[in-house]
Amino acid sequence: VQLQASGGGLVQAGGSLRLSCAASGFSFDDYSVGWFRQAPGKEREGVGCISFHDGNRYFPDSMKGRFTISSDSAKNTVYLRINSLKPDDTAVYYCAAGPMCSYVDELMYDYWGQGTLVTVSS
Repeated sequence: VQLQASGGGLVQAGGSLRLSCAASGFSFDDYSVGWFRQAPGKEREGVGCISFHDGNRYFPDSMKGRFTISSDSAKNTVYLRINSLKPDDTAVYYCAAGPMCSYVDELMYDYWGQGTLVTVSS
């Protein structure tokens, strides 16, 4: 069972980026997926999640508008797209899979990817 997050890199402010979270050993059809991020010197925070019980996406108010989550069942992959990137978005982004969708409770998740670094230059 493995989650592989990828797609991070160095991006200029104002640009966009799409991160991928690919699963192996299990199907996202049976799990909800959350995205989290940890900026340098800060605690990890939730970015959003997608529920595979009802297909809905949920975001904290601070993330609404610039962050979108999508999925591709055939590729067993979930995506996080970030638009209008800001230097404050610089962080390691993690995906996680679990039985419930939550962007506040990391304990809901059974599996975690290794993280992918996003660096936004001003």
